[in-house]
Amino acid sequence: MSVFQSLSITLDRRSGPPLPEQLRMSIETAIVAGQLPPGARLPSWQDLASQLGVSRGTVKTAYDRLTDAQLIVSAGPAGTFVSDHPPQRPKTTAGVPVSEDPFTLIGLTSPSNPPRLFQLGVPAHDALSTKTWSRILVQAARKAAVKSHTYPDPRGEPILRQQIAASLAISRSLSCREEQIFVTNGFAGALGLIVRALSLEGREGWIEDPGYPLSRAALELCNVRSIAIPVDEEGIDVAYGASIAGHSAFAVVTPGQQAPLGITMSLTRRRALLDWAGTAGAFIIEDDYLGELQLTGRAAPALASLDGAGRVIHIGTFSKTISPTLRLGFVVVPEHLVERFSSIVACLAPASAIATQLAIASFMADGHLMRHLRKLRRLYGERRDIVAAWLDSWPFERQRLQPRVGGLSLLAPLPDEVSDVEIVRRAGDFGLAPSPLSRWYGASGHRKSGLLLGVTNVTPRALEENGGALLKLIWAVA
Repeated sequence: MSVFQSLSITLDRRSGPPLPEQLRMSIETAIVAGQLPPGARLPSWQDLASQLGVSRGTVKTAYDRLTDAQLIVSAGPAGTFVSDHPPQRPKTTAGVPVSEDPFTLIGLTSPSNPPRLFQLGVPAHDALSTKTWSRILVQAARKAAVKSHTYPDPRGEPILRQQIAASLAISRSLSCREEQIFVTNGFAGALGLIVRALSLEGREGWIEDPGYPLSRAALELCNVRSIAIPVDEEGIDVAYGASIAGHSAFAVVTPGQQAPLGITMSLTRRRALLDWAGTAGAFIIEDDYLGELQLTGRAAPALASLDGAGRVIHIGTFSKTISPTLRLGFVVVPEHLVERFSSIVACLAPASAIATQLAIASFMADGHLMRHLRKLRRLYGERRDIVAAWLDSWPFERQRLQPRVGGLSLLAPLPDEVSDVEIVRRAGDFGLAPSPLSRWYGASGHRKSGLLLGVTNVTPRALEENGGALLKLIWAVA
């Protein structure tokens, strides 16, 4: 009896993932576990199809996926074999990988892949006028070429900082001068700049729980101790944070639309947070996550607009409004920190490419950004309603899921015993990229299970063609 014949492969035709995926997972598990050693010969499509009572197309699809994953190799007429050097899989505990790259924290398989259905953090690929944007990019490149023999301002191009200041005054009720604005390499560059400028290494600070996983990971890499503070219906629980870590050096918050729950921080909670920062001598790092993309009602002013003591540092980006490929963000700092930040950016963190800065400045000055934002709000509102209606039609017998709006996503809660991480892992094989809610929680022990479904690139056709796979995966894991 061959090694393969000794394996037990059971296919569930009534529920669970499609048959090719069930077969692929069974064979992959056997290879990773060592039950199918390197060099082991697999049956032909016809033989295995006959053995399992399925079509040859089902076996072929499973084999093709295993070949793409470099787990098996075809030798033509000689047969199909387990790879001599199959890719190493991370060790797991209770089905959850122990060591992961940062992108798996929010459900992404690779930063280079095109956006997938339900993926968070990417704007609609069909919303931006490529004709207009391409023309502006070409014009900006010509202007940048003229400046190619001079050193650029490390704080960022003056014209862009002027446009940002004007935009913030209108859209975020935040009054600031050009000198207070520093252009950065996206949100990550902004956070790194702040950590350096405020000398936060080795200190402790508050982060929201749940909150953006990559912020937590970035702070840990900078040797900053993150203290998870719960978020309720008014925002971060300031009283709780003050009671357990009142002398912390900073707090990172998303007051406009809390990531990932979509809550707008109440005015009472904002004032409490500002009072705590003033008393403790701490700084508030305001991540203006989706601040300009409030889909219902008027967006709340930026937290920094209420700051009279110089304790709030405001971060904004163009990733969610124009494109994440720009890698362009900005920091607005209080007057008394301008000199310190200027020294840091001049020596360690100068602004990004001039051409991109000039292009965005022109996009803003000509009114394209404001028109684009209006279009996005309408489009995202429609797509959010589509996903909400689709969720409401899910045929769950135990309970009808009560989706919750979370900014540009919808949260589909799951029973805590259901592994949202496992669902997301399997969903990647079907071209889906929901985010597991549990990964947005810190080490507080209050993790909740659920799926965050991005709405920006959802269409009725995509839901019809691929959405059913997510339902089957939930049934299989639950």
